[in-house]
Amino acid sequence: MLGKPCFRGSRVPVYLILQKIALGERIEDLLAGYPGLTADSIKAAQLFAVDAVNNDIVYPAIP
Repeated sequence: MLGKPCFRGSRVPVYLILQKIALGERIEDLLAGYPGLTADSIKAAQLFAVDAVNNDIVYPAIP
């Protein structure tokens, strides 16, 4: 997956599941479509995204 984070034990990229959630797919449908995932792993992916956004490094503009 070219360095993209995936769910443990699978080749399912985290961004794919987060994108599907953002587009309105229900967690229950995701769990049915990706049997290797659990509700806890999806919740961990959401927390991963929050952490990634929260820890962005912002560099000041140089005049």
